[in-house]
Amino acid sequence: MTAHNSRIYKHPHTHTTFSTKPSSKLLNKPPQMGLSSDAQSHYKTHKLFLICNYILLGAASSCIFLTLSLRLFPSVAGGMLVLLHIITIAGAVSGCHAVSAGSNKWYAAHMVATVLTAIFQGSVSVLIFTTTSNFLTALKSYVREDDAAVILKMTGGLCVLMFLLEWLVLTLAFFLRYYAFVEGGRTGGKVSAEEDSKTWTPPFYV
Repeated sequence: MTAHNSRIYKHPHTHTTFSTKPSSKLLNKPPQMGLSSDAQSHYKTHKLFLICNYILLGAASSCIFLTLSLRLFPSVAGGMLVLLHIITIAGAVSGCHAVSAGSNKWYAAHMVATVLTAIFQGSVSVLIFTTTSNFLTALKSYVREDDAAVILKMTGGLCVLMFLLEWLVLTLAFFLRYYAFVEGGRTGGKVSAEEDSKTWTPPFYV
C-alpha cells in the first residue's frame, strides 16, 4: 500500500476547513483501457474494406493478364475488356483514398465508379459463360479454342468475384461514411462544449 499525504487548510474568514486528501473514488477508479464498441466496429469495417479492395486489385490484374494471354495485342472487344479492369483498379485505389481523406467528392466518385464497374463486370461474366464461342470470336484469340475457352471462363469467374466484391465494398463504404459522420458530430460537440466553457464567466461571491 502507498500512503497518501493529506493536508488540512482553514479559511481565515469563513472558518471552513479544506482537505487535500485525494478522494477514495478517484483512487479506486480503474483505468479505462481499450476502445469503445463504435471505434472497434469502425476499425474492423475499415480493415475489411481495405482487404476487399486489395482482392479487387489482384482479381482485376489477373483478368488483364488472362485477356492479354488470349491475344497480346487485343482487339476492340479485348481492349474494352482491359479498359474495364483498369477502371476497376482505379476505383479500388480511389476507394482507399476516399476513406482515408474523408472527402465528399472522393466518396461520391468512388460510389459512381464502383456501381458502374459492378454492372459491367456482371454483364461481362454473363456473356462469357453463355456465349463463350462468340466472345472468343470477338476477342480474335490466336490460342487453341479449347484452351482459350478455359482461359476465358477463368476470366469470367474472376468477373463474378469482382461483381460480388464491389457490392460488398459499396456496403462497407456506406458504413464507414456513417461512422465518420457520427465521430464528426461527437468531435464538433466536444469542441463547442470547450468553447462554451472558456467563454463562461464563473459567479463572483462576496
